[in-house]
Amino acid sequence: MTDIGFYHLLRTPLERALPRLLEKALGRGMRALVVTGSQERTDRLNEFLWTYDPASFLPHGAAADGSPDRQPVWLSDREANANGADLLVLLDNADSERLEAYERVIDLFDGHDAAAVAAARRRWSARKEAGHGLTYWRQTERGGWEKKAEAHARDDA
Repeated sequence: MTDIGFYHLLRTPLERALPRLLEKALGRGMRALVVTGSQERTDRLNEFLWTYDPASFLPHGAAADGSPDRQPVWLSDREANANGADLLVLLDNADSERLEAYERVIDLFDGHDAAAVAAARRRWSARKEAGHGLTYWRQTERGGWEKKAEAHARDDA
């Protein structure tokens, strides 16, 4: 079963947290698909990731850029795994029916949005019931991550 991490944003906005998570994934040799809630959000993130840190480079692209197979990070408002990602990052309450197609999933949600928190809790329950291994990460005062809960994958064998 796929390992799924729920990341509860409390101190920094998504635009500061997401690049760091993607950098870590790329450092581990992973390819990432980032699914947003809208094409407008995808376009804004695509533009932002080129300039978020002048001292850093995060290779990425979206449909307007073409060549998804050459992009280690692919941004989209649809879950078409055009870049062969093994990491799925879900934003804006996006969901997936194909979690098992990925090695790891990051479900990143805004802790200041009550509807987003409630939706994340529903996704946690559904994934736990499906037998996925889960971790819940809560953002610390300094913007890092602290593991607060874990649910292990069921062994149906």
